[in-house]
Amino acid sequence: MKTPVKAVGLLSGGLDSTIAAAMLMRQGIEIQGLTFYTGFCVVEHNRRTKTRKRKKPVHNEALQAGAMLNVPIEMVDISGPDYLKVLTDPKYGYGSAVNPCIDCRIFMFIRAKEYMKEIGAQFIFTGEVLGQRPMSQRKQPMDIIERDADMEGLLLRPLSAKLLPPTVAEQKGWVDRAQLEDISGRSRQAQMRLANEYGIEDYPSPAGGCCFLTDKNFGRRILDFFEYRGKENLTMDDVMLLKMGRHFRLTPDVKVVIGREEGENKFMERYTSGRWKLETCDVTGPTTLVEGDPTEENLRLVAGMTARYAGVTDFSSARSTCWYNGEERVLETTPVDDAMLEAWRI
Repeated sequence: MKTPVKAVGLLSGGLDSTIAAAMLMRQGIEIQGLTFYTGFCVVEHNRRTKTRKRKKPVHNEALQAGAMLNVPIEMVDISGPDYLKVLTDPKYGYGSAVNPCIDCRIFMFIRAKEYMKEIGAQFIFTGEVLGQRPMSQRKQPMDIIERDADMEGLLLRPLSAKLLPPTVAEQKGWVDRAQLEDISGRSRQAQMRLANEYGIEDYPSPAGGCCFLTDKNFGRRILDFFEYRGKENLTMDDVMLLKMGRHFRLTPDVKVVIGREEGENKFMERYTSGRWKLETCDVTGPTTLVEGDPTEENLRLVAGMTARYAGVTDFSSARSTCWYNGEERVLETTPVDDAMLEAWRI
């Protein structure tokens, strides 16, 4: 018997990559799934932090897809200084927010090729669809990504394969090109038809967005950090807090983060070191963190912001407790009005 051909699949758990894996499995290809944790996936952030109350638990979508397909999944954490350089200084720039999609794909494919060699696989595949995403899934950037990752000929995109040049897997007969697809564009109708054909039922919304970096609101927070703290100082701890709460900048030296709900408030307790923490005294309210070197007047304003988000209705006065390096005191203030909040909001 011939040794089966093995392929590494970049499986996010989304519909496209799940279908791509199922398509190749039908052709007898042995699949080893690979998924990367960058620190910027919305679903994985919610799963790890558990900051939202939900009727159903949040699962890792790649692992869930692997279980459904009976495919092993290797989960690799690439968050850290090397990946942050992709964010802070991308060779090919950003998309509509602070999404360095082309550089991100190159970074991942370099890692995937190393993994492919380690396990003795013959090629790599993804669920990418030509023309589906404006920055990284057009023909020109796809070619750039393959070239810079030294992946030319080794990267198969089964859903759009008939619209792209044949890869090594097709040329050597490992994969029958005739059984691949010619899907393009942003519609998911063809994928949903294939999902029905393959019996794939439980999958995330096919047009859903997973990456914080494509979110313009989050992008403003990152750019604010770059301006006032410097790109070179960004750490994954900073990234974690940037994903939390409501963010406001009072002055170039003072930034405020206010929790949005109970789970988030509890999670923010991990980031009190080196920051002021405020909470309302007389009513249940948010946890508020203050970065920088606030003046007494700044702290009174922050206490008023905290009272506003605690739902204080008596605008004559409110009390908040402040903590910093073991020091504790109570501030009397009045809730801040919405117009002021919007002026400071990042």
